[in-house]
Amino acid sequence: MTDVLPPTPEGIRRAAALLAAGEVVAFPTDTVYGVGVAASRPDRLDALFELKDRPIDRRIPMLVASLDQASSAGGRPDDRARTLADRFWPGALTLVLSSAGGPTQAFRAPDHPVALALMREAGPIFATSANVSDEPDTMGADEVLVAFATRQDGLAAVIDGGRAPGGRASTVLDLAVSPARILRPGPIGPEQIREVVELGS
Repeated sequence: MTDVLPPTPEGIRRAAALLAAGEVVAFPTDTVYGVGVAASRPDRLDALFELKDRPIDRRIPMLVASLDQASSAGGRPDDRARTLADRFWPGALTLVLSSAGGPTQAFRAPDHPVALALMREAGPIFATSANVSDEPDTMGADEVLVAFATRQDGLAAVIDGGRAPGGRASTVLDLAVSPARILRPGPIGPEQIREVVELGS
């Protein structure tokens, strides 16, 4: 049975405790509802893939409250990343950074008070949209419960932070190469990025 938690300090603490214990938790972001596991529990990524019926070859981005959290989770931000985070975070820009673990990792700070409060309490979260893969996005806690109605044993809790605002998915910018390159167009356009860093074609 999935717990529905309020977006209060107590609810956030409960969600963070569940994440620390390796549970899967859903929460609102600045676009849609997301679902994730604590970055400190990479052993639980399989549970996230199973819940979403997600192909194993699709990488999972990490949501963070700050660039410092990205560093603590193994990301290697350079001066470009710091300048971009100062300008666009929290917001609709995902930064792909070189990682201490070898492969690259995507990081984003979502512009939503509940998501940011959760990550300040719980630390970085491997997160993706709270829906079964290739099914419609979920915009509210009730929709999350419906989406995973037959899989509630795999979802420990959802934080009911009201309706998510929707909108386009974030711009994804690869900073593991120089010059940087856009991997997925989004709300933050190339003109805005070029004001901050060099951008390749």
